[in-house]
Amino acid sequence: MALRNIRFLGDDILRKKSREIEKFDNRILTLLKDMADTLHSTDNGAAIAAPQIGILKRAVVIDMGEGIIYLVNPEIIETKGIQEVIEGCLSIPNRYGKLVRPSWVKVKALNEKGEEFVIEGEGDLAKCLCHEIDHLDGILFIDKVTEFLEE
Repeated sequence: MALRNIRFLGDDILRKKSREIEKFDNRILTLLKDMADTLHSTDNGAAIAAPQIGILKRAVVIDMGEGIIYLVNPEIIETKGIQEVIEGCLSIPNRYGKLVRPSWVKVKALNEKGEEFVIEGEGDLAKCLCHEIDHLDGILFIDKVTEFLEE
């Protein structure tokens, strides 16, 4: 597959709402694989959303060391608890901040084959799911930061 260029803060595309993916075809599979390759080419990324590579589609790829999770048209359907977290972002390098996220989430999505599934995440996975789904709605972690941390 191919590496895609990551878009950075200031690029208007990061503030736009992504469109649902309605048709699964080779273009979507290529997009997902390219997102995975791009994610794996970074030093410390755990996930990437399609807008971060300039594509306004509702697609997310997560790899927190336990295998790739492909999420197409993800939707948070339930949350529980709260946790204070520290986040950064591939699109905002070298900036980190504290913010509050749910401590547990349940997300409904489609996998890379177009099959619906539900994933539950707590702790870091919950944080990651929320962060990436925010990207699909043009929301960046800096919009929710309660305290920026020194680099």
